[in-house]
Amino acid sequence: MTQTFTANLDVIRYLFNETNAKENLEIEQGLAFDTEQLDFYLDCLSIRTDLNKIKLEPQNSTLEKIFSYSRNFEPAI
Repeated sequence: MTQTFTANLDVIRYLFNETNAKENLEIEQGLAFDTEQLDFYLDCLSIRTDLNKIKLEPQNSTLEKIFSYSRNFEPAI
């Protein structure tokens, strides 16, 4: 983790459990001694938590268009 963008990418991978045991140890040591990196990790953790709260639902008009199309669909057989 010598370059900032690589370190940030590693932290993001760590946050999403995409790192191996060796990488985890290196990242955890980095977080323990680098407050800037720790702040980045905590910000990303907060963002991930907020993103997990988002619930996406289609508008009723969109659903009605899909259902209407389905009801009126006639196969070309």
